[in-house]
Amino acid sequence: MSRRDFIQKSTALAGGSYSLMLALGLLRPVEAHGFELEGSAGGQHVIILGAGLCGMTAAYELAKLGYKCTILEARDRTGGRCWSPKKGSASAEIGKALQIGQFDEGMYFNAGPSRIPHNHALTMHYCRELGVPIQVYNNVNEGAYYFSEGKGPLSNKKVRVREVHNDMRGYTTELLAKAMDQGKLDQAMTREDAQKVIEYLRAEGGLDIDKLYKASARRGYTEEPGAGNKTGKIADPHRLTDLVSSGLLDPDFYNVAEYTYELQMTMFQAVGGMEQIARALEKKVVAQLKTGSEVTHIQNTDTGVKITYKDKLGTHELAGDLCICTIPLPVLSNVNHNFSSDVSRAIDFTPYISTGKIGLQFKRRFWEEDEHIFGGITHTNNELTQIFYPSNDYLGKKGVLIGYYNFNEKAKLVGDLSIPDREKLALAKGTLIHPQYADEFEKSFSVSWHKVPYSMGGWALYTSETRNSHYQALIKPDKQVYFAGEHTSYLNAWMAGAFESARSVVSAIHARVSGQRLTYPVTGKG
Repeated sequence: MSRRDFIQKSTALAGGSYSLMLALGLLRPVEAHGFELEGSAGGQHVIILGAGLCGMTAAYELAKLGYKCTILEARDRTGGRCWSPKKGSASAEIGKALQIGQFDEGMYFNAGPSRIPHNHALTMHYCRELGVPIQVYNNVNEGAYYFSEGKGPLSNKKVRVREVHNDMRGYTTELLAKAMDQGKLDQAMTREDAQKVIEYLRAEGGLDIDKLYKASARRGYTEEPGAGNKTGKIADPHRLTDLVSSGLLDPDFYNVAEYTYELQMTMFQAVGGMEQIARALEKKVVAQLKTGSEVTHIQNTDTGVKITYKDKLGTHELAGDLCICTIPLPVLSNVNHNFSSDVSRAIDFTPYISTGKIGLQFKRRFWEEDEHIFGGITHTNNELTQIFYPSNDYLGKKGVLIGYYNFNEKAKLVGDLSIPDREKLALAKGTLIHPQYADEFEKSFSVSWHKVPYSMGGWALYTSETRNSHYQALIKPDKQVYFAGEHTSYLNAWMAGAFESARSVVSAIHARVSGQRLTYPVTGKG
């Protein structure tokens, strides 16, 4: 039995030939360092559809192995959703007037990805390899606000995050400590162990010796301590009933960022905007790149693949041996193709999230000067959903904050507004939290990704059911066409999903060309 026969016959037992070949040492694992793949490219021509992070990374790595690559990108820019609008940036959403960025020179915001988790090792690797400088991104800021529109005692007031977190931590630990002290928990525990847990709860919640929650410096001061006899003044805690009735415990405020794996500190961002990562990749693949080239037909042939695309000069056909398709699925759904029925269904029925952002330029960084907010996020229950404060150029004269970052129905509602009306809404709602908006605002730029041509959404959404159906169809090649992008990973919405997918598909193609054929590419974590 040949090695290839053995691999193919063993696939069903091993859960896929990719994992089998890793186990047999026939393929190196995808790790957060440069590839060390062996074998010959054999003069193969790979056509890559889309010059986002995934498409350009795949071309970059394939070129190292000796492949001929051609990248077709419909936009006049690279990077896809990895985009940092600035002065001169243009956006023409479906049904909207053309926007041209009017920010001051050097001002920008990240309309797409804005954060790099420290545990996304492959993203960090490419920043290092491509020479993209990074800086700390302050995602967690207890000095930002919760703002709940409603009718409760704390509604329509900005409440510091630290106040809500510490008050709720105090009340819940008080309840638990009392229950343990009275032996009312089901879990059996020795008295000594129970006392240790109670002491932990006292420390965690800031309880007094009687196991009661009272306000402490943890939740901040109404009058800051200073020199001489200026001891500082601590306000009483918010009542638990007030927190509940004011909506501050509703799902809009559940996202405790420091608990979420991807959002745990330390986080990073690219200096000068996340699109600097795309720009660095573009420099590596510019010779293989054709922008302004909209794909209209993808056809598997008996011996390869044929791509039809149009540009300013007309319609063209391009033949290749293999194809990597990174086109977002809502866009791909409107491209002619001869894919299998399983793949066609996956393309047509995998939804993408509706999401939008607006960058607001202010002539003064009032959030820093007046309110001591340096980075972090204010959460709301209104159409804004979130306000992001910049984690760059601290103490600078001007700044751009993200005036809203919304999702789903709120994003659809705001996205349907005209460009000027989006700005009006962001300013009106933002003024409820920051009255300085009225005097300090200068310019804006908004993006609703579900209305952006060649994106048509923020990122792919899967359920446990569609992971077992649609997703499985997309992580396998359809004859000569491989699918890649964040939608073929378990890291949806993250740049890491694009990088991991790119490496996976490169591994799969190279194994196939060099004689170690994979049944399907599998994305990794990192």
